[in-house]
Amino acid sequence: MSSAAVSVSLPTGFSVLTTFPDLLFIPEFVFGGLVWILVASTRVALQMLQGWVMFVSVFCFTFSTLLMCLYFCGAHSGKSSWIAVDAFYHSMAALFYLSAAVLQAYATIFAHDAFLFKVYQEDIAAVVSIK
Repeated sequence: MSSAAVSVSLPTGFSVLTTFPDLLFIPEFVFGGLVWILVASTRVALQMLQGWVMFVSVFCFTFSTLLMCLYFCGAHSGKSSWIAVDAFYHSMAALFYLSAAVLQAYATIFAHDAFLFKVYQEDIAAVVSIK
């Protein structure tokens, strides 16, 4: 009984945008930038909470951009260990974004009565974009 070796070929260059998991870099890049903009435009009422939210949005946006550029350049050299790196990063990013969404929602509830309605709407847009 012989077992066939499974070879994993990771795309390089613009062929990165032809595979489904890697195609998700585009909305991740767009929505990551949108979250960064929305969170930066909110009024900071609770510095510690919104500081974490801003860190998460900037870190994930920057790291996603770096990872996408590394895939475009072919820095992975076809090594399958990059699949584990990619899975680890996206799992960590999902956990970070979940925690940031909860904290931003708490800050939004706190700001409901404290600020103008327009500021409250901006906070709601930031919370919805994080999720």
